[in-house]
This record gives sequence, structure tokens and C-alpha cells, in this order.
Amino acid sequence: MITRPRFIRITLLALTALLIAEASPCSNAARAEFKAGAVAVDVTPRKLPVIVNGNLLPKVGDVITSRLHARALAVSDGKTTVVIVVVDSCMMSKGLIDEAKLLASRRTGIPTDRMLVSVTHTHSAGSVFSGLGTPADENYTPYLKEQLAETIVKAAATLKPAKVGFSRVAAPEYTALRRWIRRPDRLDKDPFGNMTVRANMHAAGNLDNVTGPSGPEDPELSLISIQSLDGKPIAVFANFSMHYFSGEKGISADYFGLFCEGLKQRIAPGTDFVAIMSHGCSGDIWRRDYSRPDSWKNLSKIDQYAAGLADLAAKAYRSIQYRKDADVAMIERRMTFKYRVPDAQRLEWAKRIATEIGDRPPKTQVEIYALEQIILHERQQTEIVLQGLRIGDIGIATTPTETYAITGLKIKAASPLENTMVIDLANGGDGYIPPPEQHVLGGYNTWAARSAGLEVSAEPRITEACIELLEQVSGRERRSPIHGKSPAANAIAKLQPAAWWRLDEFAGPRAFDSSGNHSDAIYEPAVTYYLKGPRSPQFSGQDQTNRAAMFAGGRLKARVPNLGDDYSVSMWLWNGMPNNGRDVSGWLFSRGPDNGLNAHSDHLGIGGKSGHLGCLVFFHGADASKISAGKTEIPRWQWQHVVYVREGESVNVYLNGKLDLKTKSKANFPTRFDQFVIGGRSDNHANWEGRLDEVAIFKRALNAKEVAALKVP
Repeated sequence: MITRPRFIRITLLALTALLIAEASPCSNAARAEFKAGAVAVDVTPRKLPVIVNGNLLPKVGDVITSRLHARALAVSDGKTTVVIVVVDSCMMSKGLIDEAKLLASRRTGIPTDRMLVSVTHTHSAGSVFSGLGTPADENYTPYLKEQLAETIVKAAATLKPAKVGFSRVAAPEYTALRRWIRRPDRLDKDPFGNMTVRANMHAAGNLDNVTGPSGPEDPELSLISIQSLDGKPIAVFANFSMHYFSGEKGISADYFGLFCEGLKQRIAPGTDFVAIMSHGCSGDIWRRDYSRPDSWKNLSKIDQYAAGLADLAAKAYRSIQYRKDADVAMIERRMTFKYRVPDAQRLEWAKRIATEIGDRPPKTQVEIYALEQIILHERQQTEIVLQGLRIGDIGIATTPTETYAITGLKIKAASPLENTMVIDLANGGDGYIPPPEQHVLGGYNTWAARSAGLEVSAEPRITEACIELLEQVSGRERRSPIHGKSPAANAIAKLQPAAWWRLDEFAGPRAFDSSGNHSDAIYEPAVTYYLKGPRSPQFSGQDQTNRAAMFAGGRLKARVPNLGDDYSVSMWLWNGMPNNGRDVSGWLFSRGPDNGLNAHSDHLGIGGKSGHLGCLVFFHGADASKISAGKTEIPRWQWQHVVYVREGESVNVYLNGKLDLKTKSKANFPTRFDQFVIGGRSDNHANWEGRLDEVAIFKRALNAKEVAALKVP
């Protein structure tokens, strides 16, 4: 039986699909007359030097290292025509893009809301966007606007009968997190003079300063391939989440341009074939995995990097299967967002600095951010553009922002279309949109300015809108994540836990109980989500990545009713702190109320400088000096499995299936003593800094055989 709200939702989707079908019939209803074409138009500045943006302060480019292009793909089903453009530029404003679209619409008759214009985000192109300390170049901006319009016109003129296919390949060696969480004793100062920076870009340049990456990466390189009906390559439209390579001197298309030229040489050299690389969700992404410095060596040069990525794309290209009856649908939504404007005190500070600056350009980070506060105060809000596009069974969603990798993963996971890519910095340049939990950690990506000024709720609102647009263009409901059957997960389920938090959520505040007993837990702030967990094949199946939560001072709070003197806690842990980083490396859990140390509470953690370096430590009650310790030092940044077993006054703690700590302790738990704090202690002392996963609580003492069953290879 379908509930009323779900029935209404399905009906609305069906009506939307019907309206789309009137403009662009689905292939199931009528065979689409699919056509496509592609062009590449040179947009390199004609006059040098030119202002280059992508930097805190303005730079100029006076030499051409590689040519800049606007590359476009046009698709049509005979009734709906769409043109997708990717430009070698760092950022472009919505106003500039709207003007270029209007010019192109007048020349082609294609509605402006059937045009998608995005940038590659190269940091070595002519500036057409004013932000932070860099202005737009007044000479280059009108030229680029005209070239954009001309690109759309030329692309529309190339339409001819074609077929389309999709492929993807994992490229984990080519992308990694650049935003890392700093240790709680290594905070940094923001431009406003406050010690707020718990996470920042490239903080892992010194690994001793950090506890781990702040989020997941998206290693998927996805391809939309277009061929003529007789199999001649026309275009490949790629999408990848890597910010930019950097290091190129002068005017350059960065790795995006090199990838496009390299892919053309591998697929169709000497032809009019067009390769296009669009910018995936990579606001917190760069090319270097700071946890594996040796991995940089083979990809330390931009030509090596681009060639390796092109090789992967060419291999995936060869496996593509095509259809020639794809239909086309597209929807655009414009939304208003508030800026995070300064309060009265910050605004007064900003105006005082602006007065000191006078008419000269800003010279320091503090001066730049002071002026940005005044701009946000004057503007208060802005309009952004989102789009959902479908080509047959392929989906495209767009954001106008520097979107984090986790946001792209959310949209792809929920998209009704399994083959979906997300293009960011499309149809505008509205700055970073960190998920709300990332705002708590601070850092450059969160400092209020035009480069990161949208309201804290922007990311979930934009994510939801993108998923809705994909539902509308497909006429289907969103997908829900499905866990495949796996040995480790089955082992936990077989032992019938009273509560089991897999910690694989995309966002908080709720951690869902997978035991079936409805004991959901609540995340506190200062926790991030969806990082890699342990043993993916054993926990999530061969085709999925096991996910874990990253704790940065926040905890998980839960209740497990009817818990007696016999109970067990199983969890996987990944410690981000050096074992000698503080007196206690971190506390894993407390059983007891969240109001300080309690005479009846249990506490399990890992020792530090004060004693028992890196070993499991346990105490009961309110006297933290009466500690029992294990024998094995637990290494940093490695997954470990721990099972705590209490049977009356007997306490056994297992590390990776082997008994490591054995002691006696009072079992003086009061009735209804059912509260747990996971990822910290009940008095907030030395809360966990690192990842936790697959936390399960059992209402009995597990025996050694059962503990061994929970330890996976």
C-alpha cells in the first residue's frame, strides 16, 4: 500500500515527466531523433599582459604557455536542443554567463535555460571574475563573453545524427583530499584574528599537525561519448573531481587542456573530434595524497599527470556501448540565498580597515577579508542557477559553486539515473559551499567572502534541489543506498546486537541503528562523514566502499535500554593523533550519563604521554588515576578492531581478536543505566580524534569464539 505523501510525490514526478515528454518525448514513448555535435573555440587573450585570477592577490600573465578554449557539446532529440560549454577559466559570474547565453539565444533560437556554461577552474587564465583581491580584466572580459556566445552558435550548427554512450573508471591515484583536520592543540588563526581553524587546505604539509582528511574523495572519472551513426568519434565529455594541477607559468589551460589534447591523440588524431574535461566536485580536493608522499613522484609533472588520466579515459572509452534513440530533457532552477553577513562588531572592524586602505588595492589577507565583509553587507543575498539534464539514461546535475567531493557523492548516490555526473562552477561562481559540519571546523573554505559567502544551509539546499531536478528530468524517484551482503556485516548481525551504528551517513545529526531495535544515536558537531572505513569487501561488498565517520572533538550520544551488568562493545578505530600527542591519545567510549565522571561509569580509551603510550586503557567510576592498561601499542592511522567485554566484575578487551587487557572492576550499574558516549568521554576529556566505524553493542558478554567471528581478514 502506498502512503498518501509518497503517492503525491510519485504523482508529481509522473506529471513532471509528462510535461517534459511533451517537449522531448522519452525513448519508450517514441524513438528520439538523436543528434549531436561538438566544437572547440580558441578564447586565449588577444592582448597581453592580462590579469590572472585564482590567487589572493592579482597576478598578470604575459606569456602563453598553452591555448585556452571554450569546448562545447550540442545534443538534440529533434524537439529539445541543449548546448553544454566548458571554458578554460577560473571562475565566471552568473551575470557574464547570462549575457553570453542571451546573445547566443538571439542567434540560434535555443532558450537560455537550455544552455549550460561551466569553467575548468584553471588558475592560470585571464580574469573575468572579481573576487578577494583580484579584479576582472576589463579588456579580456567582453572578448570572452562574445567568444562564449559564438561557441554556442557554432556548436548548435554541428548537429547531425549520432549515438551516445557512458562509461566510468576509478582514478584514485589522481585525486585526494587537500583539506585536513588540524590537531586540537595546533589550531590556526583566521583573517579576523580568531583561533578558529581546525581544518584547512594543505594543512597536512606537516603531518605532525593533523589528525586526518576532513572528508572523502570521489575517484570516478566519467565519460559521455558521442559517435556518428557509422562509429566515427565526435566528442567525449569527461568529468573528474580534481581541483587543478598548478605550477604552470603564464596563461595556461592547466591539466584540463592537456587531458583534452591527449585524449584526442589517443582516440581520433588529425580529425575534428573534441575532447572536453569538466570540473567535478572538488572544492576540498587536490592531486596529492598527503598520507602517501611517495605516490607523488610518478605524477609530479603536469604532462605525466594529464597523460596518465588520458590513458585511463581511453581505456574506459573502448568499452562503451551506444544507443541512437536517446531523448533529451533539461530543467533549470534559480534560487535565492542569503550571504553570511558580518555582525555589527565585524562590520565596524572592516570599515575601520577600509578607511585606512583608502583608494589603494588591498595588500594583505586581513585587508582583503575586511573589504569582503563590506561587500557582503551591501549585497545581503544573491541568486544562483541550478540545472538538471538528461541524455537518454545519463544524468547531469550542476552547481555554481566550488562543491566538496562529498556533495557530488550524495547527488550521484541519490540520482534516479545510475549514470550521473555533477559539474560544479556551472552558470556562475558563487564560492565554496562546505557542508554544515565543515563550517564548524573553519578554514579558508569557510571564511565569509564572495569566495565562500553563502549561508551555512546552502550545501544541503543545493544538494536537495539537484536531486529533485534529476527526479524531474527522469520522471523517477531518487535511489536509496543499499548495502550488499558481506561477511563482516553478516557476522555482526548474526550475533544480534542491541544497537549497531554503521556510521556510513552522508550527514548528521542522526546515526541510524542497523540492528532493527531503533536505537538511533545523535552526532554532536565537530564530526565529518563518509570517509573510507575498514575492509570494504567484507563490510560492503565488492562494488561498494565501506564508510566511516571522522571525529574531531564531537561525539556520538546514544541510549541502549535494558542494559545490565553483562554487555559488550565492538568497534573499528583509526587513531588520528600521534600516541605522544597529548596525555591521553583519546577516549573511545563511556557508559554513563553525559554530565562528567560518574561513580558508576565505564571508560575505554588509548593512553598517551601520561602513561601506557598507545595502549588500550580502562577505568571504572570517577577516579581516572585507577587505570588498567593493555600490552600492545596501537599504531597511528591504521584500522584496528577492538571488542570490550564485561561479564559482571570481569573486564576483557580484545585487540584484533586477541585478548589484550584483562582486569576486575565493580559492576555497580544503577537501574536504567543506559546512556553511551561514543568517540569521547562523558566529561569531554580528550575526545576521539580519528575515525570510528561499525560500532555494535550487545546485551551480553561475548565469548572468545564470538569475538573472533567479528574480526575479519
